[in-house]
Amino acid sequence: MIKKASRKIKKNFRHKRIRKKIFGTEQVPRISVFKSSKNIYAQIIDDVNKATLVSVSTLTPKVIEVIKGTEKNVSTKIDAAGCVGKVLAELANEAGIKTVRFDRGGFPYHGRVKALADALKEGGLVF
Repeated sequence: MIKKASRKIKKNFRHKRIRKKIFGTEQVPRISVFKSSKNIYAQIIDDVNKATLVSVSTLTPKVIEVIKGTEKNVSTKIDAAGCVGKVLAELANEAGIKTVRFDRGGFPYHGRVKALADALKEGGLVF
């Protein structure tokens, strides 16, 4: 009898399939996204040197300031993901990063992941 694959196993298969195609360099680094049930994490990675260039999450103090400082009520996780994308775009521009490759980490491209990507595009990053 064949067992049905769990959601976690399916996500790992998708992530491995994506990582075969997406590779970050110094000129064009990779943005890796991870989301838990409560928070979202994004980091810009140079895979050649195996270094994280910029890292931001909903737990970062700068993001918490942005969330609390906005006029709009950031009550949903989608709005918080947009704030993470906004701060990550600002930090990437300060580091001189203009073009990136987006690694959604096996997560579907909607909801929080899409909100983060849209905020990155509004912040001036190209992918």
